[in-house]
Amino acid sequence: MNLKLQIENYKPYNAQEMKDQEVILKYMDTFDNLLVRDNEFAHFTASAWLVNQNHTKVLMAYHNIYNSWSWVGGHADGEEDLLKVAIKEAKEETGLSLVKPVSEEIYSIEILGVPAHEKRGKHVATHVHLNVTYLLEADENELTKVKPDENSAIQWMGLEEAIEKSTEPEMKVVYKKLNEKLNVYSQL
Repeated sequence: MNLKLQIENYKPYNAQEMKDQEVILKYMDTFDNLLVRDNEFAHFTASAWLVNQNHTKVLMAYHNIYNSWSWVGGHADGEEDLLKVAIKEAKEETGLSLVKPVSEEIYSIEILGVPAHEKRGKHVATHVHLNVTYLLEADENELTKVKPDENSAIQWMGLEEAIEKSTEPEMKVVYKKLNEKLNVYSQL
């Protein structure tokens, strides 16, 4: 199923997701280059809410650019299969080799504002990420390793601890939503 169809068929969890879904679909009708960073205003990213097998912990990385504990993920860079991107990024950023989707369905969507910053010696202008999140699972006993150009620590945390340790107020809201959805998902 193509990405636009997946987003059209996605059932929003709350008002934020409903509005973001509407805006993402408008952007998809307006721009033909949202899968690449050439679109300096908005482009697709894929994130992973990477939980342990009991769904009681989440693996967070200390993100060097944002100086905050953060989920893992990255840019689509031309790849329409955002689940594939989320899995690849989760493995690259944590050193884990055994990462699998709990479901191949989209877990969450959000439009995330990205402030201007320096990356690899170049200025990156303020822009937005059209983010698609997937619920992934890994063995918390597998050895992790940092990816020095992106993060400086990797740690399994309790679900609430992950929210508390994030220093980005807007991301605390996203992580809280992801945990709420996990509780609902676990009861199914």
